[in-house]
Amino acid sequence: MQYCGITKHHMKKWFLFLFCTSIISLGHAQTRDSIFVRPYPSFTVRQLSLPLTLAVLGIAANGNGRESFKKEVAEEREEHMPRFHTSIDNYLQFAPLAIAYGLDAAGVKSKTDLLNRSAILVKGELLMMGSVSILKKYTHQLRPDGSTYNSFPSGHTAQAFAAATLLSEEYKDRLPWMPYAAYGLASSVGMLRMANNRHYISDVLLGAGIGILSMKVAYWTHQYKWGKHSTHLENP
Repeated sequence: MQYCGITKHHMKKWFLFLFCTSIISLGHAQTRDSIFVRPYPSFTVRQLSLPLTLAVLGIAANGNGRESFKKEVAEEREEHMPRFHTSIDNYLQFAPLAIAYGLDAAGVKSKTDLLNRSAILVKGELLMMGSVSILKKYTHQLRPDGSTYNSFPSGHTAQAFAAATLLSEEYKDRLPWMPYAAYGLASSVGMLRMANNRHYISDVLLGAGIGILSMKVAYWTHQYKWGKHSTHLENP
């Protein structure tokens, strides 16, 4: 099958390339931005590029009708791994948060103190959940397994990427490899949602964009009114 002269095979490779490039670039950008540590994370337009790219890719992959790209990917899953099922993604979506607070409890100093970090987390989670819930309700799209009409976007993926963003923001200065690990972990949640036949690739891409952007906005708008301000860290 072809779309505007482009074969299905080439489209799959192109979307996979863009997704992987976005995640790698996100980790690189997070590490690069950590050279200068500011008490208040500053907003730059460049920081919008990757979450918006993921969101646009999700909308583009969603398409229209039976021959949309998302359904082509779902058909490949059905052909190669029809019986695959795991529930680990239900827990893995929260793993970045467990790691962030676990490292703090173990004495690995984070950028933001506990009270302010928790306030940021609550704001980011509320923004993410609100955005996902509204979109699920008004898009009313059927899941690939035919179970319910709340497929678009993926809430699990949004949660995983929101949590990964918090983990990355808190530890990218002390542990430069953390953004790669955090977003790699979040990406595995999205992959598992598709492998479980619970979501299309479009749901996952949009969910990733929403998760990142929600937590970024929480950081950008936080006033650090409680306790001490963000901790200044030296590069290791």
